[in-house]
Amino acid sequence: MDRTEIRITGFGGQGIVLSGYVIGKAAAIFGGKQATMIQSFGPEARGSACSSTVVVSDGEVLYPYIHRPDVFIVMSAEGYTKYCDELKDGGTLLYDTDLVHAVPRAGQPTYGVPATRLAESLGRKLVLNIVMLGFFGAACPWVVDRDSLRKAVETSVPAGTEELNLKAFDAGWEHFVKEHGGQAPAPAGREKMEAGAKAAR
Repeated sequence: MDRTEIRITGFGGQGIVLSGYVIGKAAAIFGGKQATMIQSFGPEARGSACSSTVVVSDGEVLYPYIHRPDVFIVMSAEGYTKYCDELKDGGTLLYDTDLVHAVPRAGQPTYGVPATRLAESLGRKLVLNIVMLGFFGAACPWVVDRDSLRKAVETSVPAGTEELNLKAFDAGWEHFVKEHGGQAPAPAGREKMEAGAKAAR
């Protein structure tokens, strides 16, 4: 069974929980997969450590907790320090270069995006999480497809902000494509897993 574990971390107020919700919604509502999400906060809600975890699977999610994530999305230095050792060998690290100094490890694809600056260029720093979602979509297309992610963004953000958030999503996606020459390939072995899952359906 194809199961992908994702951890998103940052600090309260960055839209960490919304990011996890959007990925889960994209997979389960629009992508034909199953998904679960769990969130956690530090002692204070805004400004303290915040994390959400998402499990995406081709079949029923029998265990909603993650062990070692396949994808680690980081929007704060504190979150990186706290959770970086969890990322599995061969797991993908995505981080905001404006806020995090990541140290790439052998065998772990690592991609950085100036999400904060891209969000500010659109006039709203608060949409940096949506920029990260677009970047994630291009970097990890085996998790959920672009159209499903965009639909989930459009139907999850506050009314009246849809256009801005879709621009933020596209900015993140386009940055990855520009810097890395297109969508990222699936991790080693993922193609066989996906082929097996499709054959079983």
